[in-house]
Formats: sequence, structure tokens, C-alpha cells
Amino acid sequence: MDVYKIKGGNPLRGTIKVSGAKNSAVALIPASILADSTVTIEGLPEISDVLTLQALLEDIGGKVYFDAGTMTVDPSEMVSMPLPNGNVKKLRASYYMMGAMLGRFKSAVIGLPGGCHLGPRPIDQHIKGFEALGAKVTNEHGAIYLRAEELRGAKIYLDVVSVGATINIMLAAVLAKGRTTIENAAKEPEIIDVATLLSNMGANIKGAGTNVIRIEGVERLHGTKHTIIPDRIEAGTFMIMAAVAGDGITIDNVIPLHVESLTAKLREMGIDVREGEEKIFIPKAPDLRAVDVKTLVYPGFPTDLQQPFSVLLTQAAGTSVITDTVYSARFKQLDELRRMNADARVEGRSGILNGPTPLQAATVRASDLRAGAALVIAGLIADGETEVQEIQHIERGYSNLIEKLRGIGADIRKESITQTAVVGE
Repeated sequence: MDVYKIKGGNPLRGTIKVSGAKNSAVALIPASILADSTVTIEGLPEISDVLTLQALLEDIGGKVYFDAGTMTVDPSEMVSMPLPNGNVKKLRASYYMMGAMLGRFKSAVIGLPGGCHLGPRPIDQHIKGFEALGAKVTNEHGAIYLRAEELRGAKIYLDVVSVGATINIMLAAVLAKGRTTIENAAKEPEIIDVATLLSNMGANIKGAGTNVIRIEGVERLHGTKHTIIPDRIEAGTFMIMAAVAGDGITIDNVIPLHVESLTAKLREMGIDVREGEEKIFIPKAPDLRAVDVKTLVYPGFPTDLQQPFSVLLTQAAGTSVITDTVYSARFKQLDELRRMNADARVEGRSGILNGPTPLQAATVRASDLRAGAALVIAGLIADGETEVQEIQHIERGYSNLIEKLRGIGADIRKESITQTAVVGE
């Protein structure tokens, strides 16, 4: 079993660079299926989710080359092969294969997606969109079957704001006949990134980044070259780390607009966040003030930063309340932080944290991607050596994390240890 070993207390300083956006990558790669010639995507993060999607494209006949963050996809010989399980189970975003394959082949068989366990995350809005476009969707033997004689544009109102459903419907609609309108669409930067790729491939999309997206179907999409946006969640993770453990850290390759909600909360805590065009500098933080946080859809505070932010709140003076309105079950990191001496508890959809509390090293388990990031940050400030288990979750979303952290002075290493009882089981 691979684990991270982290010795806390080292002052962190210097520059750390943000990789390409994971939440864009997992949609951009399936989008390449829709082209009739080669698509090149630059700046991809070197994470396991990207490698899983590469394998899925190869499973359906794609010729894929990935090196140094650049992926070249030749989709010309792809066929509508069933993808019942296997790699599909490794990440939730494999559901983007549904929209892309439905758009190109008018049929798809995809196993129910896997990924982090964050409580109920139904794909009913995705299915609602596919059916509105003319597809018949059935659940047979644990796989989703999508079939359509043809796809026709439709007006689709999303009952809940969903990034996944917005993107998936876009993928299915770009080659449909007529106009598709997605109302109550999500506004995340990753949606704009996917729309930019599709537009460069020849799609006709208006309104990405607003709550109404209009798509005029086209006959074909061609290959193109695209550079992914920086990962705002990785940038936010590093900003939180700098605030709690840093002695002057510059976060490079970041779009400050994309992390405004976090920046506002850090400043409310007394942290002097200094923004440049593509950089953010966070000096050594003074005494931190407790704050209340509520996660919301973009441009609100991201649910993906709730867990790392909870570590920062353990070091703030007073009582902080962090409420997750997106995923109510996303507080498993607090159980692990309590092992490290945090004063934290869950009440309903909220985490209550009292501080400041010195953290002590412990053996802890990453229950999901962002909980894992939180535990790494906790290890960086804890007294002693922390062991983080189940690190495969972390490596789904953070590219070259150990090298990046070592580059600013962290004492962190990856070790293979003899399998024993996993903490928390």
C-alpha cells in the first residue's frame, strides 16, 4: 500500500505552479470523440483520471498519445463499443462518455460511473437532457444504454444547477439537428473551457458561462488544438496551504477571477492576498480570525475547497461554521482531523470548528480526493510525522504533488508499506 509520510513544521516558501484544470480535462478528453480528425489538448494535468480517460478512448478505437501534458487524439476510427465497467468505475466523470458517444454515434453503453463517495449524486438531469434530445435511456444490468434514431434540438430546463449535466447535454447537442437551449445552466469556468474547445472544432455555442446556453447543431466537427485553463481548485488548495503553513508563497499559473470567493474569505480571516495577472502571493499570515463559510455553485465558494479550508479553520481564533449546501455528506475529513487533535464536529450539513488548536501527527485515511488534500495540509502543520493512507484518491486530482511541495520546502515522501488494517475500517 502506498502512503504519504509528512513531517510537519517546515516553513514553506517560494513559488508553486498550478497544473491544468482536472474538472476541464475530464470533459475535454471525451469531447474529442466528436471530431472527425485529430484533436490536441495542451496543459493537461498528469493525474490518474487523465490516464483512465485515455484508456477509455483507446477502448473504443481511438489512437491516443499523451506526453508531458499534451494529449493527441485521433478519433477517426472510433466505434460505439460498450464500456460496461472496468475503467468507467474509476472516475465519476466517465459519464461524459455518454454525451460524447451519443452525439457522435447516436448510441452508447456506459457502466454506472464511479469516483469519490460524496453521498447521493444522481445523473437524472443528464438523462432528462438526453431524452429531451430524442434518446431512449434505459438501465440494464448495471449499465446505462442510450439509443437514438436521430438527435433533435430541444429546450431543456435543469431542475438543479449541474456542471456535469450542462456539459453532457452540450456534448450531445452540438451535432443534433436544430437549436438546443439549456436553461438554469451551470456557469463554471470549466464549462466555458469545454465550449471553447467545441467552438474551435466548429460547434455553434452561445452563452457559455451564463445560465442560458444556446447551441445550433452543425453537420460535423473537425480537429483543433486547445490549451486547458489552470485548475482553480488546485490553486485554491495551494492558497489555503500558503495561508496556514507558508512563509511567503507565490501561486503561479492562476486566474484570480476564478478564485475570488476564496480570496474574499481569506481576507476576511486577516490574510493579505496579493493578486497579479496570473499569480497570487500570500505572505506569512498573522493570527487568523474565525469565519463562517457556505458552499454554493459558481461563483460561490466551491464545495471542492470546503475540506481543505476546514484545516485552515482549525488554526483560526474562535468558532467557525462551514456549511456544504452542495454535498451534505462531505465532512469525512473532520473525523480524521479529530485524530490529529482538531476540535471539530458535524451538525447536519455543517462542520463546527473551534480554534486555534495545535495539530498532532497521526495515521489518517483519505476518504476522497479533496479530503486527501486537506489531510496533506494538516500534515504540513502537525507536530511529528503524519501518515496519509488511501492516497490513490489524491493522485486522481493533483499532478506531481510531492515534487511541487518539496519545491517549496515540505518534508513529504511517498512510501510503499506492508498492507495492514486501514485506519477507520
